[in-house]
Amino acid sequence: MLFVLVTSVLGISYVLLLSMKILDSSPGNEKTIQLSEIIQRGARSFLLHEYQVFLPIVVALSLVLGFLLGWNIAGAFLVGALLSTLSGFFGMTIATKANARTSWAARYGLGKALKIAFSGGAVMGLTVSSLGLLGLVFVYTLTKDASKVSYYSLGASFVALFARVGGGIFTKAADVGADIVGKTEANLPEDDPRNPAVIADNVGDNVGDVAGMGADLFESYVGSIFSALALAFALNDERKSSFALFTVSVGLLASMFAVAVTRFLSDKSKDAASTLRMGTILASSALVASLLFYSLFQKSFVEFLVVLTGVIIGIAIGLLTEFYTSGARVERLAKSALMGPANFLINGLALGMESTLVVTLMIALGVVFCHRLLGLYGVALSAVGMLATLGMSLSIDAYGPIADNAGGIAQMAGLGEDVRMITDQLDAVGNTTAAMGKGFAIASAAMTSLALFANFASVSHLESFDIRQPALFVGALIGAMLPFFFSALTMKAVGYAADEMVEEIRRQIREIPGIISGESLPDYARCVQIATRGALKRMVIPSLLAVGSPVLTYLSLGAVAVAGLLIGATTCGVMIAIFMSNSGGAWDNAKKYVEEGHFGGKGSVTHKATVVGDTVGDPFKDTAGPSINILIKLMAVTSVVIATMRR
Repeated sequence: MLFVLVTSVLGISYVLLLSMKILDSSPGNEKTIQLSEIIQRGARSFLLHEYQVFLPIVVALSLVLGFLLGWNIAGAFLVGALLSTLSGFFGMTIATKANARTSWAARYGLGKALKIAFSGGAVMGLTVSSLGLLGLVFVYTLTKDASKVSYYSLGASFVALFARVGGGIFTKAADVGADIVGKTEANLPEDDPRNPAVIADNVGDNVGDVAGMGADLFESYVGSIFSALALAFALNDERKSSFALFTVSVGLLASMFAVAVTRFLSDKSKDAASTLRMGTILASSALVASLLFYSLFQKSFVEFLVVLTGVIIGIAIGLLTEFYTSGARVERLAKSALMGPANFLINGLALGMESTLVVTLMIALGVVFCHRLLGLYGVALSAVGMLATLGMSLSIDAYGPIADNAGGIAQMAGLGEDVRMITDQLDAVGNTTAAMGKGFAIASAAMTSLALFANFASVSHLESFDIRQPALFVGALIGAMLPFFFSALTMKAVGYAADEMVEEIRRQIREIPGIISGESLPDYARCVQIATRGALKRMVIPSLLAVGSPVLTYLSLGAVAVAGLLIGATTCGVMIAIFMSNSGGAWDNAKKYVEEGHFGGKGSVTHKATVVGDTVGDPFKDTAGPSINILIKLMAVTSVVIATMRR
């Protein structure tokens, strides 16, 4: 625990140093500063309103836990919730300050812009890892019981679902509205300042893909560590728990090293994708080398093999996601848009469904191999290995929205075609890294959920199941239904909020003279308010569904039914998440491929067909799909907690 504490403090110190370096760089001219400040105010306003909705619920739940189970447990829950909130808020704050600085740096070349955008993402990545470990040390010191870390994980998961669902609804309501009216009706370019929803769209990138993704992976990180520790303590093996803690600590140090080297290489970089890929490989290599030395010293080579398997699976699934969302597959998908939106939608849906095959087999092989070596503890430890270098992998993921915002600011501020060309290159890489990040999150969710399921079976004393029990089958049916119902709620939320956004954009173009000619500015604030109201109004029910369903199932049908619930929700949820993420990513990149001038280019019939597909894919890949990851993990953590309370 002392080593964990030291590495987390070092991580926080490096985050502060990075933040100061970003803030020392120039934010640009008056126009870029003004646009960046508008985006900052919009993002901060949304998060503060979001906190007003879920923090009272968090406080109320912590009070209930305090009265029923003890105040140390309530404290653990509260620490998880607050650190998850803080990591998302701080990471997003720096991201919204890095956007204009990236735009301005692009005037001096791709390398300068890449360095700032990546540094902004690194603040998010290292903040999540460092605060996750710091909270773990604090909670363990507070409770002196590894099982109580489940409440820390529960607090993090609870906040993550609100952040992911709320941010996802906001960003896609703005994005869909901007595309439907701006691109297909008014024929406006991407990020055109004449589009009333353009600021809301840029705000959404930050609240959804930075704050939301940060909270999502914070709880994945914490959940994987908890599941490994809990299973190690159940085996009464201190060496196994020490190995898990050493793995995450060294993973954070490896991430810091990789971030520093990537920043150094960025300065002279001519290829953003190669530079970022090199950083990922460097982080994984540093982790593996350190663990190999440690395992030889501690005679724990089997544990090393399990962690290595997790690392390899994480990298492989990221590459598989890249394969399905870029290159030849996307070019063929774009070509199908020549036949209209129906063909484009059909082929995109098929691509996402097809992608589940190889990804599922990779996860399955990893689970079987790790279980053969070390049982369910091995499965949990492989998830820890997969997430150990989260500091670096999330840095690359969070870089994407910053690059996207930089392109928008460059367009709105009129910085010139040469600047926009560089920001477009950064944005194109960001789209791929975002898709890879989602694939990585899905894989880690599957592995972590299985380990949490093992914890549930242990604390509820379910050694085996009789498949003839109706409760098991009923629970599995309900569990398989929940990802569909949950997705329906989040997709409809985006649809309703987007309807309001479309009507508002049309009203402004119709009633405010001079918007299209560029003589008058649109009412950007009104669109931000609509997206905020739509997200806050519709994020509560999906979030409470994840907590309420295992509790109600346990109280009405018993532990066996909850086991079925978790099996059904995890297996079905992982498939839907893979399918939605890859279909949405492929539709998005196919649209961009057409916008580069292929198959008719911007404004063509083909382009309009790809905009339709991308509009469908937006809530797929950025709202419903990513939220399912948290749904299945939060259900598993809640099940562990309720079983512990009922013992």
